[in-house]
Amino acid sequence: MSDVMELKQSTGGDAPAAEQEKLSVAVAGMTCASCVGHIEKAIGKLPAVAGVSVNLATERADVTFAGTPDPLAVVQAIEEAGYAVPEIEVELGVEGMTCASCVGHVEKALRAVPGVAAASVNLATERASIRYRSGLVAPADLEAAIRRAGYTPRRLEADAAAPDREAAAREAELTGLRRSLQLAAVLALPVFLLEMGSHLVPAVHDFVMATIGMQTSWLIQFALTTLVLFGPGLRFFRKGIPAILRGTPDMNSLVALGTSAAWGYSLVATFTPGVLPPGTANVYYEAAAVIVALILLGRYLEAKAKGRTSEAIKRLIGLQAKTARVIRDGAVVDVALADVVSGDIVDVRPGERVPVDGEVVDGQSWVDEAMITGEPVPVAKAAGAEVVGGTINTTGAFTFRATKVGADTLLAQIIRMVEQAQGSKLPIQAMVDKVTAWFVPAVMGIAALTFLIWLVFGPDPALTFALINAVAVLIIACPCAMGLATPTSIMVGTGRAAELGVLFRKGEALQTLRDVRVVALDKTGTLTKGRPELTDLEPASEFEYDEVLALVASVETRSEHPIAEAIVAAAKARNLILASPTTFEATPGYGVSARVGEHDVEVGADRFMTKLGHDVSAFAAKAAELGALGRSPLYAAIDGKLAAVIAVADPIKDTTPEAIRALHNLGLKVAMITGDNQATADAVARTLGIDEVVGEVLPGGKVDALHRLRAGGRKVAFVGDGINDAPALAEADVGLAIGTGTDVAIESADVVLMSGDLRGVVNAIALSKATIRNIQENLFWAFGYNAALIPVAAGALYPLNGTLLSPIFAAGAMALSSVFVLSNALRLKAFRPVIASDRSTGGTPA
Repeated sequence: MSDVMELKQSTGGDAPAAEQEKLSVAVAGMTCASCVGHIEKAIGKLPAVAGVSVNLATERADVTFAGTPDPLAVVQAIEEAGYAVPEIEVELGVEGMTCASCVGHVEKALRAVPGVAAASVNLATERASIRYRSGLVAPADLEAAIRRAGYTPRRLEADAAAPDREAAAREAELTGLRRSLQLAAVLALPVFLLEMGSHLVPAVHDFVMATIGMQTSWLIQFALTTLVLFGPGLRFFRKGIPAILRGTPDMNSLVALGTSAAWGYSLVATFTPGVLPPGTANVYYEAAAVIVALILLGRYLEAKAKGRTSEAIKRLIGLQAKTARVIRDGAVVDVALADVVSGDIVDVRPGERVPVDGEVVDGQSWVDEAMITGEPVPVAKAAGAEVVGGTINTTGAFTFRATKVGADTLLAQIIRMVEQAQGSKLPIQAMVDKVTAWFVPAVMGIAALTFLIWLVFGPDPALTFALINAVAVLIIACPCAMGLATPTSIMVGTGRAAELGVLFRKGEALQTLRDVRVVALDKTGTLTKGRPELTDLEPASEFEYDEVLALVASVETRSEHPIAEAIVAAAKARNLILASPTTFEATPGYGVSARVGEHDVEVGADRFMTKLGHDVSAFAAKAAELGALGRSPLYAAIDGKLAAVIAVADPIKDTTPEAIRALHNLGLKVAMITGDNQATADAVARTLGIDEVVGEVLPGGKVDALHRLRAGGRKVAFVGDGINDAPALAEADVGLAIGTGTDVAIESADVVLMSGDLRGVVNAIALSKATIRNIQENLFWAFGYNAALIPVAAGALYPLNGTLLSPIFAAGAMALSSVFVLSNALRLKAFRPVIASDRSTGGTPA
């Protein structure tokens, strides 16, 4: 557990961290995959930018700089492309101010921070209100500015207790969409009934003609449709028209063109019908009004579904405590989580969450660490034990010294890892980006061509047919579905993985892991428990088990060898009383001799027993059995008589055999790469059914072994936990680190298994396959939908069977396309692990 607490955030990339600095900026106003391409192109032109990745689902732009970062230039590029970087408001306490000049100093210091839009300081409340660009400024930057001005900043709320501002912004967007949808529906319904009702039901037509007349009906439709377009529908024009003028049309542009064409034609037919060819003075107000309502419905459902894709992050944040009980000046006080500092003594009572990471100094209890390790059995904690923030204290009470707080806690780092993985862009997205870069312009071209073909070759009234089919082409196209196909699946897949204790540090691993054909495993600490244990002790007929173990363990208390420690630990586990040897002599390469109480005890290899004149042939069968298992037998002699054969080994984890079988069931080859001697490695491999074995290798040799395993173009995943595994973890196509291993190994890996359970490897691979399959389904639908329905909207079926697609049905189909993609991605939330582990939850295969 101590090692897993050292999990650190990776800088990523191939260049050193000093050469590649990263910036993650929230972007508002994106609606489709075209928006992604436009923003990436705009930011990519900046000279200091080495790389940029924009994610439609998370609504963020991740920018990598080669050289001096220029965040403000990034914001300017985003805004010039027609989008916005939302502003965040935060309050900080400021201590030490005494007069109005202090206020001016603090405000000046805060406004000087790049990215701060406004700062206002109140002397009476001793608070500073700051508004800044999301992603450009961290609270620590603001606090540092206040300190530089000579004052002391104070956070007014814990990060964990602070409202999720991006979630609040999403909720505000959802509320705005809901209101717009309701208004559009109320206004569009009468238009639909007046026009389509007259066409579908003769009685309605007769009623309208007999009461208000056709011209009045058109005037009412004009008024209501105008309210729809320039009320709830104004958002499409505000975004779409400037995008066209910039030469970067998007989904909003298609909607704006389609609805304005239908409305504009109807406007001419209503007020100046004489300019139209005879027989073509028809109105299509209902198409414009209902299209806006249906697309707003799609946007609303899409925003609601997108909110559900990040529930894993919300659950992780929910694991954080809101406050901590800290001992200060001899008294126990409740403080906000952000006010806990390293070195604080924190009091924890039964049933409470441990607020931050630390080391127990007093008391004892049992702590439920299932959120980290997946083990359902609470772990005993006493003085010196380490505790992790977010875990639950069950029975007793204890105090601990805070060692990691804020962003340094393990839970905060896990949250950061999941956020990074959810915002990543997979290689498969590159193909999508290439298509969407020209998709909207291509649709506009197809719509124009459709209009011309129908106008020239269409039946009378040709202008009407040309208009309706061109509008249908503009509306049916759905770059939204194409843009959401990949990122939403990534968000849900990586979130589900985190729930199962699998952290994807690098999003690309989610795709690469699917193609792995060989899983190479380190032995010690990965396949095995990583610490020697007494596995066998068979006493001679005239000796008792506990008697031999107590005497041998007493001798081994004088040795620091791992084998000695394992024997002593086994004796203590049986509550045996150990005595201190009065004499002790070690014979290098042979064994040890000692006097324990009234007994002479010798412990060593067979050659030591032979040297002492003891015949070990009585244990020949047992020794052969141990040898087959890769265990080296030791012998004990007591008072000149051979007393027992003993074996100490690093035992295989209980879950390892099941995990190996599951990997084979997935059609994968399993290899073992270890520094242990070949005989021991072969014995372990035979026991577990491992396909290939490479033993007696140095750390560099593990990398060479990976190269050999790649023969035939096979992709190889490597699983390890130690410092010596770091080169292999970095070299493998996908490196998976055991979370209970060293932080060096974790830093070198692409995936972290939070527990030491190898079953996580199986579930990681299975989830990778399920996620990529889900992405492929989404892409098939998104591309197939457009490929099939754009020709239908253009009227390709009309010569065959007279089928034409109404713009209203086109709008409905377009809205449902995005909803389908999002709903399909959300199926990954129900992914069921291949092997149910203790932390696995239910669900069905995705």
